[in-house]
Amino acid sequence: MSPFDPPLNQQVQTLYSEHHGWLQGWLQRKLGNRCDAADLAHDTFLRLLSRQVVKPLGNEPRALLTHIAKGLVIDRWRRQDIERAYLETIASLPVAEVPSPETRYLILETLWRIEALLRELPAQTRDTFLLSQIEGLTYAQIATRLNVSLITVKRHMRAAFIACLSVA
Repeated sequence: MSPFDPPLNQQVQTLYSEHHGWLQGWLQRKLGNRCDAADLAHDTFLRLLSRQVVKPLGNEPRALLTHIAKGLVIDRWRRQDIERAYLETIASLPVAEVPSPETRYLILETLWRIEALLRELPAQTRDTFLLSQIEGLTYAQIATRLNVSLITVKRHMRAAFIACLSVA
C-alpha cells in the first residue's frame, strides 16, 4: 500500500456506495431471498472492514466482493444443513424432552463451531478423530482401519484434541 492510497475505511465506503446494489442483486439471484441477500451483502462489507492488514482492495472490486460473498453463502448453506439435521433429530423426541428454544440455539451454535473446527483439520486427523469419537473405535482399531501406525493415530488424536481445546 502506498502512502497515497486512501485509508481502508474510505476504500470500503467507496466500494460500498459503488457496488452494494450490484452485490445484493447478485446474492439475491444466488439465494432467492432478498432478506438473506441483504444480510450477506452487509456481512461481505463487514468482512472487508475487519481485515487485520490494511492492503489495497485491488482493481477488480467485484471479483473481490464475489469471492468474499461466495464464502459467506457456502457458510450459510453449511449452517442451514446442520440446523436442518438437528431439527429433524429433535422432531422425533417426545415433547417433554425437546430442548427449549434457547437451549436449541446454544446447541446449534456449538454444532456450527464443531463443524467449522472439523473442516479446518487435515483430512487424516479429522478421519482419525471421527473414528474415535463417533464410531468409538480404539486407537489400535483406527490404526488397522487407516493402515497407519499406532503412533500416527496418537499424533492425529493429539492434534485434534489441541484444536478442540483452542475453541473451547
